[in-house]
Amino acid sequence: MDVDNAAGILAGSILTGLALIIVVITIVVINNIFSKYWKPIKWVKYDMPPRFASQEELDRIAPTLSEHKVSQETK
Repeated sequence: MDVDNAAGILAGSILTGLALIIVVITIVVINNIFSKYWKPIKWVKYDMPPRFASQEELDRIAPTLSEHKVSQETK
């Protein structure tokens, strides 16, 4: 291997490294643009109707106050 061949390999490796850095920076910038401005697309307008609790379900849940709030109010 002579000096010309070694210089060509060195220049090629430096240029390949710079190209790889530029490609990675471009991918990161494009990813940031997509994540900032991309809006999700709704394929189905009405997925599921809203679910409300029936009176029976509400009766099963006992109303309670947390001990922390009660102790603060009595002090």
